Amino acid sequence: MASESTECPPEIMDANDHLFMLYTSGSTGSPKGLIHAQAGYLLHAMMAHKFVFDYCPGDIYACVADVGWITGHSFVVYGPLCNGATSILFESVPTYPDPGRYWEMVERFKVNQIYLAPTALRLLLKSGDTFVKKYDRSSLRTLGCVGEPLNHEAWEWYHDVVGDKRCDLVDTWWQKETGAICISPRSSAPNAEIRHGPMRPFFGINPQLLNEEKQEIHGNNVSGALCIKQPWPGLARTTTYLKDFPGYYSTGNGAHRDADGYYHITGRMDDVINVTGHRLGTAEVEDAMDEHEAVAETAVVGFPHDIKGEGVYAYVILKDGITEPEDQIIEELKAMTKKKIAGYAVPEVVLITPGLPKTRSGKIMRRILRKICAGEKESLGDTSTLADPSIVETLIEKHEQLTSKH
Repeated sequence: MASESTECPPEIMDANDHLFMLYTSGSTGSPKGLIHAQAGYLLHAMMAHKFVFDYCPGDIYACVADVGWITGHSFVVYGPLCNGATSILFESVPTYPDPGRYWEMVERFKVNQIYLAPTALRLLLKSGDTFVKKYDRSSLRTLGCVGEPLNHEAWEWYHDVVGDKRCDLVDTWWQKETGAICISPRSSAPNAEIRHGPMRPFFGINPQLLNEEKQEIHGNNVSGALCIKQPWPGLARTTTYLKDFPGYYSTGNGAHRDADGYYHITGRMDDVINVTGHRLGTAEVEDAMDEHEAVAETAVVGFPHDIKGEGVYAYVILKDGITEPEDQIIEELKAMTKKKIAGYAVPEVVLITPGLPKTRSGKIMRRILRKICAGEKESLGDTSTLADPSIVETLIEKHEQLTSKH
């Protein structure tokens, strides 16, 4: 080896040559492969890393996603390396050896930007503020989040406690198929307002809301199916997401465009429950229940109901150290949901659980939750991508105990 050259000339690639193939996590069905190409994907990942996170030369950047997930590809490896950034690799879970793991890392490496998932945030929120405040986080400048819609309580905790109310919080929206971030509070004019939600489209992204007749919904303070009207560099080369709304890339997500024209993701379009004729977004119910001071995280799904068509079933994880009786918490959660949304949104069943079936990337396997509450435990499908498969048996047992009482 001593006599070998230290020079290794890079291979020249065509813009549309394949860069990598990645399989989805299978959270909504069987895993499916997609391909990202060279030039467009790298450009999108590089620009998003630079402008969304306000990356400057010399910064220490940490994306704690699993490198095997698309966020790990785009924002641990490709985007940061294209910008010549110092990018921290994280392996393990945020609670080992204790829930201060992320913040100890921030102090030790003087991290300037951190990018993580809402599920991780809710898990850490569950353990309280002590594990955050014992570490110096003054180096942080940008707090990033990606995954499911970030509920208000977790947003405020991340901004107020972790960021000491002084960091930009960029709650980003994008997908494996989009290559990199498509909607987020930054990039924007310097010091522009940041609110809860992804807010602004990134360069070259033209979002549109469409109705059930596949027509564009114009104006503000409106909701619809979130689509993208024109191609962009980071779009996967094997996408099949052009069928539902011909001429548009269909994201499969619903969104609300508020009075000021900012975008808020309301959740997947298939995460909608039809209760006595009322269309109800599961994220809406989860957000209402997450406001309860004893609740760390909720997951809401629909289940077959003889009278209503569908009923609301809520899986709830409590924060550590809660002494209030579970029955009392359940009644309070139902009352909160009725007050914040409506009577038809109140869950028929609330199941207190120590955990949820999640992929290693932090996504909740909702199809498993739907099967369990529908009593279809024999047809759960593939569970190989779960971070902790044992939680499925725990949920089945708890569900059967609950239903045997009624």
